Amino acid sequence: MRISRRHVLAGGVLLPWAASSTARLPRDNLRDLERRSGGRLGFCLLDTGTGRVTGHRLDARFAMCSTFKLPLAAWALHLSDQGKLQLDEVLPLTEQDRVSHAPVTGPLIGKGGMTIEALVEAAQKTSDNVAANVVLRRLGGPAAFTAWLRSIGDATTRLDRYETELNLVPPGDHRDTTTPRAFAQTVAKLTTGDVLSPPSRQKLVRWTVETGTGLNRLRAGLPDTWIAGDKTGTAFADGMAPKVNDVAIAWPPGVAPIVLSCFLEGPKEGQETSSEMEKIHAEAVKIALESFQYGTNQRITRF
Repeated sequence: MRISRRHVLAGGVLLPWAASSTARLPRDNLRDLERRSGGRLGFCLLDTGTGRVTGHRLDARFAMCSTFKLPLAAWALHLSDQGKLQLDEVLPLTEQDRVSHAPVTGPLIGKGGMTIEALVEAAQKTSDNVAANVVLRRLGGPAAFTAWLRSIGDATTRLDRYETELNLVPPGDHRDTTTPRAFAQTVAKLTTGDVLSPPSRQKLVRWTVETGTGLNRLRAGLPDTWIAGDKTGTAFADGMAPKVNDVAIAWPPGVAPIVLSCFLEGPKEGQETSSEMEKIHAEAVKIALESFQYGTNQRITRF
C-alpha cells in the first residue's frame, strides 16, 4: 500500500508531551478483557491531534520484546539525518552473530554482509533478531539506545540486553521494559513528529505498513479502510509467562493519526497460545474505538 505525504504528515504538530492528559475509557471493559485473558494487559490509545491518552495499566512496566526494533530503525535513520551514519555501510554477518529467528540474515551468515538500511528494514518488517543485534552493536549497544531515547524525551523505556536474552523478563525486573503510555508517545514522535526528517519519517512509516507480523493483532481490530502499520514483540520462553505485544499507528480518514500500544502477558507458561492472545489485542482496539465513537462515520470524538 502506498503512503502519501498527506497520510504521513496528517495531524499537524503534536501538542507538547508534558501537557498530555489522560481521558476516560470504560476501564471495566478492559479490566474484564484482562480478567478473561487470565494474564496482565497494558493498553494505550494516543490521539496525536491532542496528545491525550487513554487505556489500562498505562504506567505499568512490561517487557518490550521485539517492539524495540521500531525505535531501533528510527535511531539509525535519525543518525543518518544528522550525518553521523551512512545507511549504505555494509556490516558483516558472522557465526558469532547467529541467534534464533533470522529469516533475512540467516542465509547470509558467514557469506557476506548487509547494509545498515537493509538490516534495520529487516528488523522492523520481519523482526529478524540477527539484523537487530548487528545494528545495535554498531550503534553503541543497549546503553546508547537508551540514552538516545532519553534525548528525545522518553524517560521510561530502557534496553539492557540483546536478542534473545532481552525477552527474559520475570516479574519485578525492569530490564528491557517500557510502559504502554511511554512507548505509544515515543512511537508517535517517531512517526508523526519532527525527530526524523520528512523523508526518513516517511520511510519508517512505509516499513511499518509493509510489516506483516502483526496483521492478527492490533491491526485486526481496526476498520479495513484505515491505513495502519505496526511492530510486534513475542516471547515464549521456558519458565516465563508468554508475552504477545504490538504497537501500531493508524490513520482514520480525515483526522489525526492514532497510536496504539498493547502489552499482554499470559497467565503462566503454556496456558495461552499466540493466536488466542492475539485476539485480545483486536478486542482491546474495538473497545477503545467503540468508546470514542469510531463507528461507521469513522470520526474520532476528541477527548
